[in-house]
This record gives sequence, C-alpha cells and structure tokens, in this order.
Amino acid sequence: MGKSVALLLVLFFLTASCIAVNPAISSTEIVENSWVSKAPMLQARYGLGMAAVNNKIYAIGGYAENGVVGTNEEYDPATDTWTYKTSMRTPIAEFATAVYQNKIYCIRESVIEVYDPVTDTWETKSPMPISQWVTHANVVSGKIYTIGGSPNKTLNQVYDPATDTWTTRASMPYEAGGVSVVFNNKIYVMGGFFDGQAINFKTLTQIYDPLTNEWSLGKPPTTFVVYGFAEATSGVMAPKRIYVVGCPYEDSAVMSSDLLCTNQVYDPEKDSWVAGADIPTRRLAFGVTVVNDLLYVIGGFTQTYEDYPEDWMYGPKTTLYATNEQYTPFGYGTPDPSYDGTAPEVAVVSPENKTYYTADAGLNFTNIALNFTVDEPVFSLHYVLDSGTPVEISGNMTLAELAVGVHNLTVFGFDASGNMGTSETTYFTIKEPFPTTLVVTVSLSSVAIVGIGLLVYFKKRKH
Repeated sequence: MGKSVALLLVLFFLTASCIAVNPAISSTEIVENSWVSKAPMLQARYGLGMAAVNNKIYAIGGYAENGVVGTNEEYDPATDTWTYKTSMRTPIAEFATAVYQNKIYCIRESVIEVYDPVTDTWETKSPMPISQWVTHANVVSGKIYTIGGSPNKTLNQVYDPATDTWTTRASMPYEAGGVSVVFNNKIYVMGGFFDGQAINFKTLTQIYDPLTNEWSLGKPPTTFVVYGFAEATSGVMAPKRIYVVGCPYEDSAVMSSDLLCTNQVYDPEKDSWVAGADIPTRRLAFGVTVVNDLLYVIGGFTQTYEDYPEDWMYGPKTTLYATNEQYTPFGYGTPDPSYDGTAPEVAVVSPENKTYYTADAGLNFTNIALNFTVDEPVFSLHYVLDSGTPVEISGNMTLAELAVGVHNLTVFGFDASGNMGTSETTYFTIKEPFPTTLVVTVSLSSVAIVGIGLLVYFKKRKH
C-alpha cells in the first residue's frame, strides 16, 4: 500500500476512544468495582465536555466560578498530572463531544469547534441545520450521531466530518433525555425525559442500528439519572459492558444529604443490569471518559440549602468540583472472551495492476469492475480512489467513468468489533488506444513520400 493512502486510512478511521493494551495500574493494585481519587483539575467546573485521545483526557469548557469558560485541560493518567491547553474559541457548557480522526468535536446548537491535540489548535465547522441542544454524540463508521436533546427530543442528526455536511436519519421512537453510548457499532440511548413539569419514570433503553437505520428496545436501567453519562469498556482489559453513571432524579437540582450517585452496569449481550460501586463524591453535571478500560469521572457541582428546607430566602449554595475519580470495572485485567482483535482480510481482484484502454477511440474515460473478497462478515465497506474521500459500498460494483491517467485504489472494511481490514493498494493506468486510422494514414503518406523520392532520383540519373 502507498504510504500516503495508508496514512489517510489510519487518520480517517481512528475512532473516538483510543485504547492501549497495557493496563494503567499494576496487577497487584487492581481492585475491581472500586474507586480511587486522582489529581483534580486545575479549574473546578461542571457541564464540561470530556474526551480521550491517545490515552490523554481533555476537559473542555463548562461553568466555572466566573461563568461559562472555554478552558481546556489535558490530563495524563500515566503521570497523574494536568496541563492547560489552548482554550476554545467560543466558550460553551453542557455540550456534546465526539472523537474522530484523533480530533475532538465539541457540538452545541450553532457552535461546532474541533480541537486537534497534536497541534493544540481549534477550527470551526458547519453547525446543525436544525438548531438542537445536545449533550451526547457518538461516532459510528466515521460519522457523528447527535440524537435527542432539546427542543426536539427524538431528532437524529448526523454529521459527516469528511464532507462537513449534515443529514437526518430515523428519529427515536420515544422522547428521551438521559445518556448514550456506542457498543458493537450500535448506539444505546438510556433514560426518560423531563418536560419541565413532570418526570417520565418509565426509563427506556432505545437501540439504534446505523446500518439498517432502525430502532429497537432493550431492558431499561433500574434508576433514572440526571446529568449522567454512559461509557463502554472495550473488552481489551475488562469485559465488554456499558456503565451508566449519574445521580437519581429529584424535584430539583438541589441534592439531599443522603443522595448517592449510582453506577449501573449493562450487558447488551444478556440484556441485563447489575449495580456497580456508587460514585464516592456526590455531584451533578460531571464529565466521564474511558482510558485503558478505566472510567474517569471529573468535575461537577452540587446545590444545597444551609438550613434545608426551612431557609429559602437566599437560595441554594452552589459548590463546584475539580474532583477526579477513577473507577476499575468488574473483571478488570481479564480480556473479554468475545473480544475480537483480528481485522478482516480484504483482497482486491479487479482492477489489476496494469494498463486499461478506453472502450472507443476519442473517449477520455472507461468503466472498470471493482471486485474484492473479505474473509469474514463486515459491518461496513469503503473504497478510496486516488487518495480521495472514502466511499461507502455494500459489495462488488462498477467504477464508472474513470478518467484517462494513473489511478490508485484501496478497499477496507470494519467488522462488528470495530477492527479495520485494508487491502493492498492497486495501481492502474487508463489510456486511449493509438488511433488505427492515423497509423494507416501515416503509413500511406510515408510510402508516397518514398515513392516520389525514388522517381526524382531515377530522373536525375537519366540526365
């Protein structure tokens, strides 16, 4: 494969969470289903965005003591240290984050800012066509899905980073707030919704399949949580599960002294829930992300009354947190038996590494069959022609109207575990056939010229 194409593919489809196979803690320190405190953020905040790239955690934006901020802090779990990075261009809070090509997408209504940790720079992208306040976003096969939110609690808007464009897909069957996460290339949305007056205590687990554009239902969580998040373990260092962390709903954001923030664990394969260890520090609107199959819950806030419930004159007291707590999942240190770390093998049969000629003289393009094989079922297939934008396909097809010139082609596919298999890059050339009429004309002209030359020569000899 050509170096440029290989680099393009690697950059194009690195997913939202980057997982290393080495554990962050030694085997002697592992205590599954437990929490430990880590170094706090440099600035206490809540309603912040969280994301992990290359085993580093980024805590972005949110509400601080001085209002909405664009603060961007990088946390290194290996050294347990925080560092300030370049702030957002537009400070926002309570927004969705997603990672694509190792860049962090921060999405809220008319604001989409993208952070590149490598260059420590920000850029702005096209906003949603339908303005929507969303707090969760998920990446599947190179596209970012923003589902639910406000005012439309069922809307499903999809962003394509490759083209900087938006489309709309099948809406959720039921209105819902709550949390969402990707598991085996499907999006799980869990929770009920708050309509401003009453709570729907019938919580839901709605499952979206981007491949079929269809929704189904799973077993709902036991407790409806607010200001919560969901994350999934990969199976590399812990069994594949979905963890839903957050605080149970109360009549307001004011937290009672006996309120615990729960940790609910869902097994999609068995469609069952169990309780994990509760979050040690009670708080709302924190951020959550996963590195090496370890969960990190960071930031948050509480509101309490000094003499609750008698003294209402001055309103609740708001406390902001920089707290950073790490959770070790059930079975940590043992890979999931169902984890598939093997990528599918893709081989291109046609086009071949050779020269093709246009079908008719005078045309400057031709059609060539794209035929390939894959050694296992795949979730999605794409091809890249001439190092361009990946194109999604369902199987063998025809490459239509290829222009005269040199071309390169690579096919790749994702299996259900997210492994990417890539074919060798095929290099081929399209040329126009040498015109036969021109050859005949040139040949006859040459004979005529030679004949005339001989006649002149013999005439001169007679004289």
